[in-house]
Amino acid sequence: MSTLMLSLAAAVSKQVKTRFIRQTHHAEAAQDAFLRTLLQAHCQTEFGRELGLVDIKTIDQFRDRVPISSYSDYEPYIDRIAKGERNILTPDPVIYLSLTSGSTGKQKLIPITPRSRRFRSYVNQVSAGFIAEAAQRHQRPLGKMLLTSSLQLVGHTSSGIPYGPISAGDLRLNSTLYRQVFAHPFDALKPADSLARHYVCLLFALGDPQTRVIGANFPVLALRLADYLESYADDLIHDLETGEIASWLKLEPELRAKLERRWFPNPNRAAELRHILKTEGRLTPRSAWNLSLLITARGGTSNFYFERFPAYFGNTPIFGGLYASSEAAFGSYYDFNQDGAILAIDTGFFEFIPEDQWYVSQPQTVLASEVIPSQCYRILVTNYNGLYRYDIGDVVEVLGFYNQAPIIVFRHRLGGMLSSITEKTTEFHVMQVMQQLQQEFHVTLENFCITLSEQDIPPHYLVNIELAPGSLLPDPVSFIHQFDRHLQAIHTSYAIKRPDQIPAPRLRILAPGSFAILRQRLLQRGIPESQLKFPHISNDRQFLAGLTIEQEVEVEEVKDDWARYF
Repeated sequence: MSTLMLSLAAAVSKQVKTRFIRQTHHAEAAQDAFLRTLLQAHCQTEFGRELGLVDIKTIDQFRDRVPISSYSDYEPYIDRIAKGERNILTPDPVIYLSLTSGSTGKQKLIPITPRSRRFRSYVNQVSAGFIAEAAQRHQRPLGKMLLTSSLQLVGHTSSGIPYGPISAGDLRLNSTLYRQVFAHPFDALKPADSLARHYVCLLFALGDPQTRVIGANFPVLALRLADYLESYADDLIHDLETGEIASWLKLEPELRAKLERRWFPNPNRAAELRHILKTEGRLTPRSAWNLSLLITARGGTSNFYFERFPAYFGNTPIFGGLYASSEAAFGSYYDFNQDGAILAIDTGFFEFIPEDQWYVSQPQTVLASEVIPSQCYRILVTNYNGLYRYDIGDVVEVLGFYNQAPIIVFRHRLGGMLSSITEKTTEFHVMQVMQQLQQEFHVTLENFCITLSEQDIPPHYLVNIELAPGSLLPDPVSFIHQFDRHLQAIHTSYAIKRPDQIPAPRLRILAPGSFAILRQRLLQRGIPESQLKFPHISNDRQFLAGLTIEQEVEVEEVKDDWARYF
């Protein structure tokens, strides 16, 4: 039955994808039609009346009369929605409030309605259609998925509206579909304890021969899953053999009883995995399953983590799924190992702010049909969550077009910039540099974060790194010299200001486990595990306070040394 359901789901997704592709031949018309329909639907909401949406008939009128907005413009209205008031931002009832991660700022609540959920599900189906097509083209048979995202809510508002991470909301609101595609019971996502949730999901997936896909919101979470598999291999194999679920796991008693009723011994599979463990010395996803693909976020900081994927996942292709946030679904990926996503032209209205307008209070925007490949833009969205010309702060690069629809890739957050003077170094800049350095020095980093020194004016760049277990850096002086050199090579503003204005960077090698400590700090701040993103640059001078520095190395300044970099 499960195989039949998977085949039916793939067939439906292919049909939805085909419909979307037809729309990409008429992207401008699709955008115009979406906006007109939304304005008509929302014009009698309280916010819609304040904006005068009923009188807006064209895209130009919309851009002229509706100001670009940020979360602070919506917060008072969302507070009222949380208390149970209706017809505020949307005419439809709010059934969930999506809590943003807060990794790069204050956490926000975004209204989810039945209609906005359907549009997001549509983008998901488009993505699934592209997955099915790519899997067929690359001869990678689809099967069950291992996913360890939590179902835990954060709570309910005073009026009873549930709120929590967007991933938990998506899973709960689409549970019928997910129950058919998971390699583990849906209840396996319910444990509050992270280790318990990962363990039981791994256990059931190891016992299911149809497991072919691993999903993770972010690449760092896929690596964490691989670490759990390696660390608890003996326990997992034991439970496979005996039909037990480890007694030491922190599982709620009623939930444990439910899961145990679904779990049976599988001694043959246990023997197979024990042989792999004995032969290879560890258990990894690539050795445990015959994987067809991984689904995880691409763009942004992802490539840094992808450097470590081959050791755990071999050459398994990576599909980006959706380029999405709590506020909106921005696009669908369309092939394996591609960073670009096709703009979701029929589920949101999008505008783009060119780079020369980023620091203007009400900047001029261009439309999806007007963007230029290789250019970066801030992206604005108007959608059925009740957001109008909403500036999420994402900076995207246009890679090209899929028919008439832009292909975009997330590069960094606008606020995610670091400046010793005024050079505006982005996360994308430092990600490129650190990738080069890992290859150049044959070193693997557990993680890194660039901060600024506290006492110096102007401050030094502090390149804080933690080496992966078993990895060595014999020549840290050369490493920080090359950091400086590579950053100048790719970042013109840094290169111009570095010789005379920006002091030399310093390398700090942190003690093992430092980023695990940082991870716990971020979780304690209330950031949901499934949405946890490590910032790789931070203006917070205390962000890494208290972590042990094993070694600090400073570039020795040499007069005119910068010139030899060019």
